Amino acid sequence: MLKFTENQSLFANAFDDTLVNNAFEVLKEEKSSDRVGYYNLPSTSLEIIEALKVYEKSNELLSTIKNIVVIGIGGSSLGAKAVDSMLKHKKQNGKKLFFFENSDPVNIANTLNCLDKENSLFIVISKSGGTIETISTFKTILHHFDIDLQSDDAKRLIAITDNGSILSQFASEFNIKEFNLPLNVGGRFSVLSSVGIIPLYLAGYDVETLLNGAKEFEQSFFNTESKEILEKACFIYKNREQYRTNVLFAYSNSLEDFSKWFVQLWGESLGKIDKDNNKVGLTPIGLTGAVDQHSFLQLIIEGPEDKTVTFINVEDFENELSIPDMSLKHLEKTDFINGKSFNELINAQCDATMQSIEDTNLPADKITISRLDESNCGALIMYYEILTSLVGAMLNVNTYNQPGVELGKVILDKKFK
Repeated sequence: MLKFTENQSLFANAFDDTLVNNAFEVLKEEKSSDRVGYYNLPSTSLEIIEALKVYEKSNELLSTIKNIVVIGIGGSSLGAKAVDSMLKHKKQNGKKLFFFENSDPVNIANTLNCLDKENSLFIVISKSGGTIETISTFKTILHHFDIDLQSDDAKRLIAITDNGSILSQFASEFNIKEFNLPLNVGGRFSVLSSVGIIPLYLAGYDVETLLNGAKEFEQSFFNTESKEILEKACFIYKNREQYRTNVLFAYSNSLEDFSKWFVQLWGESLGKIDKDNNKVGLTPIGLTGAVDQHSFLQLIIEGPEDKTVTFINVEDFENELSIPDMSLKHLEKTDFINGKSFNELINAQCDATMQSIEDTNLPADKITISRLDESNCGALIMYYEILTSLVGAMLNVNTYNQPGVELGKVILDKKFK
């Protein structure tokens, strides 16, 4: 369950019926026309689960697999990695997820050294099939592990790509298991598609509950039962000239990768040239509490008043670790916390930091997750995807393209030709 806390005098007063109705109609049209497909993934991706059950029965090599290896970048990896980070402390089976994302040679070499062919299943993900970082790393893996595409080694590979892409053609050529992405779902909105569902399912997560959590929030939004998200979108849009930076302050190490996913989603979707040819956008920043209280918080409190801050905290970490009732000579000033749980401590730190920001008259709100589980992860993902679409509709931009990213790819291509 997600619980929302906000400054009513700021957020509710920013509510604008006309602005909300217009944006809401845009999202309704995107969903009903199926022009934008992520809204329907909580339902349509159930078919992937059934296909995976058949695949498991047909591939005898899966019984020896201990490592699920994802080769992808950006939207092809960040979502699954975020869910894995939020939930892996609770996972029962021994299968681990590994991610090859960047072109960093040291990271690639170190990750390769953690793996062996016999225990690994490799999932290469590229919507277009020609992502340079992904295919370069895929070639490296094939070479490093001496994978023979003409043998049963091909059963150690899965390709996730657009139907008919060059990667799809490669998979067909070598009889590699292939799953496709919906053509109406962009990479950064694809975590609930085959891109996220397949590696998470094979790693042992309850992806059906993940999808159900997302579906419940999606339905509550379109049934107009989620007023907080509408108020927040209005506030962000109406105050965009003053508050150009949106900080996500997540109070759990398990949420660090979720913050990275948010940064891509927010930045790539909203940093655009709008339909009136104006450059618009909002800068996303991901922080981790309580660590960044000792660094970035100083800039928030006494720096330029150009930031909104959203806190995310976990109500119940399901861990009883407590501070020992121990007094240390010269360190007695910390004894007031003795006997308290770390669960209590980190949430008290979150509340105190939020109050300190509100006391400086900066806008702050909070999302409280009852516990880290599949249902809440699904709801949180859908919340941020819908919030992004709402603000994009208000900004009058194409939320789902990324021409600025494509320009860099063209320049890179020219450098090597």
